[in-house]
Amino acid sequence: MLLKNDLLYYPAQARTVRILWIDSAASVAYTFDVGVKGAHPELAPLHCLHADLGARRAQLMPVDPYAARGDASLLPARHRQVRDRAWAVVQGLIADEPAIYQARHRGRMVMAQSALHGVSHPSIYRYLRRYWERGQHPDTLLPDYKNSGAPGKTRGSSAGVKRGRPRKAGTHPGLNADDGIRRTFHAAVARYSATHAQFSRRGAYRQMIEDFFDQHEADRLPTFGQFNYWIEKDAPGASASA
Repeated sequence: MLLKNDLLYYPAQARTVRILWIDSAASVAYTFDVGVKGAHPELAPLHCLHADLGARRAQLMPVDPYAARGDASLLPARHRQVRDRAWAVVQGLIADEPAIYQARHRGRMVMAQSALHGVSHPSIYRYLRRYWERGQHPDTLLPDYKNSGAPGKTRGSSAGVKRGRPRKAGTHPGLNADDGIRRTFHAAVARYSATHAQFSRRGAYRQMIEDFFDQHEADRLPTFGQFNYWIEKDAPGASASA
């Protein structure tokens, strides 16, 4: 299952796209090319994105290297003021979804916000692209953002992590749970919690294997025991039913 803000990486094109919005029928999505100068939202049938993942043309990135991180309250007040001014503009635009993703509406909406806030058109488009590229959160509008990833890179994902289902239990001892794998565990817990009213460790583990790993690389699959151990150690609050 794909969610808003998921990142898909296409190795053949060294291309990364973010899902900005998914319609209520889960039939279409708007995506945004990360790290592409002048990029605009594009409409994509959701089944085509799933097909890209299933055929391994794309990989779902378990960790978002572009997302805002850190405590903004620790930044200088002038940085937060810049963010707040930009957010006042962006907030008025993104409130109208999916119209803001459609070029024929976006130009008119940007003109209205430009007149309202006295901000130039290029500045508003720069705000929007930064917001879409970096995770759709107000803190993405902080000046001199330090945590954005390099265009087309997959630093945040673990080496060798792909999609697929696991082999039968007991065929391998599992891989070492390094920092990258543990970040994948955390991402799996968050994704499962976002789509299920009741948390299940086994359910989250199965979804993680399906989303991020490849059944043909048995030595690259973490075991449920490793998953269970590290979410208990790193996130004790996730100790719901197994």
